[in-house]
Amino acid sequence: MSTPTCAAHEQPDTALTAPRHTWFDDAQALLTGTLIVALGLVLLKHAGFVTGGTVGLAFVAHYATGWPFGALVFAINLPFYALAWVRMGAAFTLKTILAVALLATFTEAMPHWIGLQHLNPLFAAVGGGLLIGVGFIILFRHRASLGGFNTLVLWLQERLGWRAGVTQLVIDAGILLAALPWVDPPRLALSVLAAAVMNLTLAINHKPGRYVAY
Repeated sequence: MSTPTCAAHEQPDTALTAPRHTWFDDAQALLTGTLIVALGLVLLKHAGFVTGGTVGLAFVAHYATGWPFGALVFAINLPFYALAWVRMGAAFTLKTILAVALLATFTEAMPHWIGLQHLNPLFAAVGGGLLIGVGFIILFRHRASLGGFNTLVLWLQERLGWRAGVTQLVIDAGILLAALPWVDPPRLALSVLAAAVMNLTLAINHKPGRYVAY
């Protein structure tokens, strides 16, 4: 998933004087954003769905092995931190490591905090996608992410000329197809719907000029 840019071309004078986020601002954003994403992922996981990126790989590995989902999310992201350090800098990488660690913790703890006796699959897809999109927006606006293939596909574009968007699409499609032994076609279709809702939420709410603090 490409990280949207928080430019502020609509209000250039305000952007020049916009205050930086304090450490407290960033801390509450990491906690809030990862908690919201974790809740969305719990809905998808409870419904037996899958998604793209490294989280999607963690879903597939969890369904295939039964290993803890949170631990898989953290472990799968480990190889991408070095690339993130080179491309995005130390602060971004450290925030991302912390965010992924929080996400892994929340996704494992949340089933002990809430119980779902009934979950409509369509609601799980739409609600889960919306929650994940909102959580990502909070993290992006505080220069953090949840790791993933974004850094890798940008590196491949620079080194090999592979178009980042196409490469990301191929990777995500491969992950969804790899889930077929554990996710039947109807649930796979709803998984695609959840991903579409998440990306639509980002596209509508995370635009240049709408946000000036950084």
